[in-house]
Amino acid sequence: MNTIKISHIVTSIDISKGGPSKSVSELALNQSQFNHDISIFTSPSPNPYILKSTSLNFHLKFIKKLSYGNTLRKIVNRGEYDLLHGHGIWQIPVHNMAKIARQKNLPYIITPRGMLEPWALRTGKWKKKLALILYQRKDLARAACIHATAKMEAENIRKLGFYNPIAIIPNGIDIDQFPLPANRLTKQKEKHTLLFLSRIHPKKGIEILIEAWQTVNLSLKQNWQVEIAGNGDEKYISSLKHLIQKRGLSNEIKIIGPQFGNEKLAAYHRADLFVLPTYSENFGIVVAEALACGVPVITTKGTPWEELNTYNAGGWIDIGIEPLKATLNKFLAYSDEERFMMGENGRKLIEENYSIKQVASKMIDLYKWILDQSGKPDFIF
Repeated sequence: MNTIKISHIVTSIDISKGGPSKSVSELALNQSQFNHDISIFTSPSPNPYILKSTSLNFHLKFIKKLSYGNTLRKIVNRGEYDLLHGHGIWQIPVHNMAKIARQKNLPYIITPRGMLEPWALRTGKWKKKLALILYQRKDLARAACIHATAKMEAENIRKLGFYNPIAIIPNGIDIDQFPLPANRLTKQKEKHTLLFLSRIHPKKGIEILIEAWQTVNLSLKQNWQVEIAGNGDEKYISSLKHLIQKRGLSNEIKIIGPQFGNEKLAAYHRADLFVLPTYSENFGIVVAEALACGVPVITTKGTPWEELNTYNAGGWIDIGIEPLKATLNKFLAYSDEERFMMGENGRKLIEENYSIKQVASKMIDLYKWILDQSGKPDFIF
């Protein structure tokens, strides 16, 4: 087997930056287990998701933003890599990567990480239009491949007029980090917990959750509590607290702050139901994590999680207050046994389709195809 040398370029892997920090780190770590030489180039941050690895094939290099382009150019000039893989768009490190790769005739991949989704493009619309004209469209169009995490994202990329190959490979999770809790069905609880855990941001639909919860049947929700976990802009969090108070829900809904490591796992294990009422996600790693922990999930058609319905592992619903209200009334009326079985189905879904080892292997197959070392994979769109 030919060893290939790959560098992942990502602006930050700080744990405060949400799903991409984790998914890029886990992807690179697991790729190195296939005896390929894998590096991450990123900016220094207070709490990086990873600092070191036991794998001799994995390398982590922190580069100050101001010297990113020059440092990367020197490394590429030394011929240390076969292919570059950039994560995210609109960001100077990934633009530097694409520009340098083209100058050196080095193939590169870009993973937009949901930043080309319609909702994302409407935010900061004019700045992004200008960026597309100046550099971003060229960077994407000349990539050897664009990586999407779901068919829905790939279709949206096609609609923007990009005709180069698109690889559809989901984000993966390390299932061993998200074990099922012990005694899930037999544990007696005073209160059941509905959990939201993600970045606290207007696109996540948290106001939808608050407004919907207010209108849920009182007899169904009297033994339930809502936990909202995550970090975000303090002004926005304050506005959510004000809305909760205004709706008279202070005893029912608590904002519990960011949860990392063991605290995050404990939050999943506490939960009887998980909700992500988002306007737009290219993947939604928290959905996969909750399912791995045996928690049924309700999320919207702004995500690619239609499998929640096909696996009977939760609800994939329209965006808005009324659809969420109707679904919450339905799911809160289920017995503990019914929700337990949905959780079992969700765990099976993750084991079968979203293991990080499977995902890392697929990505290696993509690299080999781009480097003319293997045939075209079946996940090329």
